[in-house]
Amino acid sequence: MAGIDFDRVIAIAEAGGALAMRHWTLGRKESKIWEKSPGQIVSDADLAVDRFLRGELEKLVPSAGWLSEETHIDHSGAGDELTWVVDPIDGTKDYVAGKTGWCVSVALVQKEAPVFGVLVAPAMNEIWVGRAGQSATVNGRTLAATHRRQYEGCRIPAESLPPEMKLTAVSKPNSIALRMAMVADDRADVVASTRWGHEWDIAAAHVIAAEAGASVTNALGEDLVYNGTHGKALGVLCCSQNLFDEAVQRIGKYVSENGASH
Repeated sequence: MAGIDFDRVIAIAEAGGALAMRHWTLGRKESKIWEKSPGQIVSDADLAVDRFLRGELEKLVPSAGWLSEETHIDHSGAGDELTWVVDPIDGTKDYVAGKTGWCVSVALVQKEAPVFGVLVAPAMNEIWVGRAGQSATVNGRTLAATHRRQYEGCRIPAESLPPEMKLTAVSKPNSIALRMAMVADDRADVVASTRWGHEWDIAAAHVIAAEAGASVTNALGEDLVYNGTHGKALGVLCCSQNLFDEAVQRIGKYVSENGASH
């Protein structure tokens, strides 16, 4: 990855976060919000941040392809050796509700794996950065993921949990990327989704959590493969390495009984 100015990537992501914040502080009355598909909302801020990031990142690395939530239909360069995988605002439901659990997510994927990721969460005053083979940080502080060994009582980002599950609910941002980051910073022990999701939701957080020492796979414990033109993955599992086997067993049982969500 020689020759890529990753400090500049972080600065671009921060500028995208500042743009999102300007829209966010205007409030819902001055922002256009609509459903692009049932249950999937988008705002004019998503599109503005997407345009900004694409313009700046493509100038920085002209050879890289582009795959993002808001401009993925054309699959511009997806499948190239280098591809930007971007969610301009991950956690749009929190964003439009005036809640803080959203972020700008930027990852650089090389071949089939993310090698750099940055999450900018300006409403939470947090910037998360991870680079494959190096380290992960939040606001410059080196991250160390949860090492929890006992599944019972483990921390799950959730609004609430049935008492019989014997798990502990902790704060749940709408952004899946920020929930994965919580595992990277020992604020949560397991984050799992059995929904068919997309690469742009998790690519940056994957680098951050993995470099912090967490296990990151699809919902069934299989390696996540990035940079395909479909942009989809069968959920995600991000957890303490010590809980991985039990988490895979539990999720596999759930999927076999209920199927994967769409």
